[in-house]
Amino acid sequence: MEFRIVAGSISIQSVPDTLEIFKSISSAHNTIVQAMDADKVAGEDHIYFAVRKALRAKENDYNVARDTGIEIMRYASGKRQIEEAFTMGIREGEMNVVLVVLGDIEYVQKSVAELRKIIEESPVTEYKESKKDVLADQFAITEKEIGAVGEEMIPYLVLERIALVDVLK
Repeated sequence: MEFRIVAGSISIQSVPDTLEIFKSISSAHNTIVQAMDADKVAGEDHIYFAVRKALRAKENDYNVARDTGIEIMRYASGKRQIEEAFTMGIREGEMNVVLVVLGDIEYVQKSVAELRKIIEESPVTEYKESKKDVLADQFAITEKEIGAVGEEMIPYLVLERIALVDVLK
């Protein structure tokens, strides 16, 4: 299974309508499309790691969510519970979004092409200082931790939280 990331900004009038658009693209090309808040993403490694963990969980039958997209969001959020994972979801208004597209490569490419018509692509996944407080809140990263390792290590602290999703109960 191949996956690609499409990221940028979007104006969302209605979350259900937007999710329906993503679902129709997904269905038309037999792919999985999962949307997440890019302001809660600490870099592309964050997404790659979450996708790999989710696919491994599905493959080894220890996934929590039946839906692969939700399982990806669960890992990306650093949360064990599905309801808590929705904190990574999209919301109404102007926002930065990351879309993860999974499936057979030729179908992934078709879905990506359609999604690129909907969002204004830009490098919104990378860690920036402006994401510090949001990420610290999302992943329960304390000021003491940041003080000990330095703010530039926040993306690695996020990866640590993802790695611990299956361990911490």
